[in-house]
Amino acid sequence: MKKLSIIRFKPKPECFDEFLKNILANSHETRTANPPTHYIMTHGDEIYGVAIRDVDALQESASKGVEWLDTQRHLLQEWNDVDRHTLPVTGDLVED
Repeated sequence: MKKLSIIRFKPKPECFDEFLKNILANSHETRTANPPTHYIMTHGDEIYGVAIRDVDALQESASKGVEWLDTQRHLLQEWNDVDRHTLPVTGDLVED
């Protein structure tokens, strides 16, 4: 089974380009894999990370993502006190 994750980021306005550059560099290997497993999307003042992973790789990948995020938090606005710097959602990828 595969999992699909969508993570919303809202960079500080003056940090948008820097954070976009950093997230693209961090996801380069997975975005250019064949087939790609990660995608980056911008919409307005937000950046979305989209990842498709095998359920077995989800925990390790998520842990590495949090480690990377810890180096980027200073570039991001907090959504609220609970979610802080990301609004993530993960669920089962429905495939035919």
